[in-house]
Amino acid sequence: MSILYFLLIVLGVATFYLVAVSIVFRHEVKAVFDRDAAATSFFEVLLTYSGLHALALYRMSNKFKKLKIPFFPRFISQFAKWITGIEIHPSAKIGNGLFIDHGMGVVIGETSEIGNNVTIFQGVTLGGTGKERGKRHPSIGDNVVIGAGAKILGNINIGNNVQIGANAVVLRNVPDNSTVVGVPGRIAKFEGKKKPGINLDHTSLPDPLTQSLERLQGEIDHIEGEIKDYHDRKEGK
Repeated sequence: MSILYFLLIVLGVATFYLVAVSIVFRHEVKAVFDRDAAATSFFEVLLTYSGLHALALYRMSNKFKKLKIPFFPRFISQFAKWITGIEIHPSAKIGNGLFIDHGMGVVIGETSEIGNNVTIFQGVTLGGTGKERGKRHPSIGDNVVIGAGAKILGNINIGNNVQIGANAVVLRNVPDNSTVVGVPGRIAKFEGKKKPGINLDHTSLPDPLTQSLERLQGEIDHIEGEIKDYHDRKEGK
């Protein structure tokens, strides 16, 4: 009978967890289905998505932090890091609809602020640049996509509808509707036009360094052609 009682308790706890998460984190669950083609079922998302688990534990630690309860916020944060590979400081501010895809190695610092409908891939760091006090981590706007391995460092602002390419290192403010790639991060707009919705395609991100080199090579080719024409005309005389 004791085993039966234990199983009933486990079933009750699991049911409570599923119901609570589906209600409290409905925006995040919806974000998973909207942005991850691998998401196939409601129960699979609730039970196996580490990004969702990390967010649930963050919300708990953040609530304890706001209530000024000592120790437990950081303990929950470290527990979440241990089971998910994602570290979110209890004092960070996170809006609705955050989707952390895969998530291993993601670090979100103490004074980070994240808007609504943000997508973060694995290996991303929202970090500080020193030991200064106060606001020392980035603020991320709405509808931002941060590619795998990207590093956003310091008290900087990332605007709305921004795409940050994989492995980019961003150290300066980024305006709305921009794309950032490279090390250090360089701003490259999509022809100055806003791309509607959340675009997860990182294969089409521009490379401003390559574009500059191509323009320079084109100018060199043009000058060489002019010189050749001049010599041809001179020899023809």
